[in-house]
Amino acid sequence: MTLQTLTVEVSPRRVAAIALNRPDKGNAFDQTMLEELDAQFKVLGSDPGVRVIVLRGNGRHFCTGADLSAHKPDAEAAAKPPVSMREVLATIDTCPKPTIAVVHGAAVGGGATFAACCDVALAGDRAFFSIPEVRVGMPPLGVMPFLVRAMGHRNFRRYGLSGERISAAEAMRIGLVHQVCEMVELEDMLARITDELLHGAPGAIATLKAAAAEFAAPTLSAILANKATHDSKSAEALEGVASFREKRKPTWYPK
Repeated sequence: MTLQTLTVEVSPRRVAAIALNRPDKGNAFDQTMLEELDAQFKVLGSDPGVRVIVLRGNGRHFCTGADLSAHKPDAEAAAKPPVSMREVLATIDTCPKPTIAVVHGAAVGGGATFAACCDVALAGDRAFFSIPEVRVGMPPLGVMPFLVRAMGHRNFRRYGLSGERISAAEAMRIGLVHQVCEMVELEDMLARITDELLHGAPGAIATLKAAAAEFAAPTLSAILANKATHDSKSAEALEGVASFREKRKPTWYPK
């Protein structure tokens, strides 16, 4: 099945593959992709005919983060409150089915967080990650709690503050991904881990995931209750987005 921004397939072994499908944009997500991701994880998560969900990207990259060039929704679209990034991440995080992220190329910002919200994160050895939001004047409040849970407070502070590139090997060291292998071996690793997950009883898996969430810190309820906001029209945010579009350094970068 091909949607506007995703492709979705379910194999005979009841493994669903969701592929981000904006390869010309590096699979950068826009509001449509967020809406479709949220809907598909909910539908597949409740489908008894699905046992495992794999999230990956078509093209060169897994996901290069938010599409800063995307058009703003028109008045008609805005009449329906759009699903937020935090809500989408919560949907992925609480999916009752085992989820696997398969990362190649870039996993930036929200893209890195999509992987962090999956139960298992695999990466090719040439994949890389980054959390660059502060470089465009917008602290990553929506994704922050999920990344802190995945990589730890200290590691998040280092890479969230710097926005620097994180190699696949470093991502594994800090807990952002579970395993790294050469690209030619990635599909075999995915098949092996998928098979291991299929050995688990679906009901027991769903119960385990729900129970494990109670021991996570911060809890999902605390994440969703966090009302911290940042003005996306602040001078920093406007300059950050402008510098990105104009392919130049932002004014706060010292020459």
